[in-house]
Amino acid sequence: MSDYDQLRDYLKRQTRDEFTLSFEAIEEILGFALPRAAQRASWWETTRSPQVAAPQRVACLDGGYVATRLADGESVRFRRAKKA
Repeated sequence: MSDYDQLRDYLKRQTRDEFTLSFEAIEEILGFALPRAAQRASWWETTRSPQVAAPQRVACLDGGYVATRLADGESVRFRRAKKA
């Protein structure tokens, strides 16, 4: 069980191919504040370090999405992952 299971479950329920969530909305889904590290783009990038199984990255991929922190530093874009 991961702290990010709520995010994974939320993503699994989505039908959109792409959408954006603010950090505030993500925190509401999770039920806790994101760590300060979440402000770094690399914290979200599921393709940047695939060998590192960070729980937030695993949750996004298991939910069927690739996450990218946007330049505003306050939101994340989720794009449906391509099926292999």
